[in-house]
Amino acid sequence: MRFHPVIAGLVIALFSARSANAQPTPKPTDNALLPGDAVRVLIWREPDLSGEFVVNELGVVTFPMLGKRDVTSIPLEGLREKLIAEYSAELRNPSITITPLRRIYVLGEVTKPGLYSVDPTITLAGALALAGGASPLGNLDNLRILRDGKLIRKNVSANTSLSTVDIRSADQVFVDRRSWLDRNSTFAASALLSAVTLAITLLAR
Repeated sequence: MRFHPVIAGLVIALFSARSANAQPTPKPTDNALLPGDAVRVLIWREPDLSGEFVVNELGVVTFPMLGKRDVTSIPLEGLREKLIAEYSAELRNPSITITPLRRIYVLGEVTKPGLYSVDPTITLAGALALAGGASPLGNLDNLRILRDGKLIRKNVSANTSLSTVDIRSADQVFVDRRSWLDRNSTFAASALLSAVTLAITLLAR
């Protein structure tokens, strides 16, 4: 049986579309820079080429000598290798280090909750300091980290480094409130002492 050319073409197009849809969607690079982030580039003995460079809304950074480069589709390790390779065309054996500056939310019991750019090599306490530090009600031994609305870490100490908890852009660091007993320990101890004293007095009669 022969198919009409038009029908055969439609069948082929249909199967091609299904095959295309069956292809797995590439996952975004987890530790890549995002628009609004910045990257600190240090090139040994090249102060004019070093500095902090902001990732624009298109995911592009303008590097000295190199020009515009897309940085959102490449992991940080790959970005460093890419910069070394491209600067090698102009420099002899360039030594390059890069540090991402992530934008994270510091929320909860802090003086100035908001969005801050942080160096992942600092501790959570350093991130809280950018937000004016914890309020008198803040519990620095019980921090939570949320990503995309989901809790990924809890009961984290303020002395923990951001790199240890794998902090990423748009993560939320939330400072919980201290418990009532913790906030009112002096009052509670005083009330307990008074109650004990009263009980002893009554029993002694």
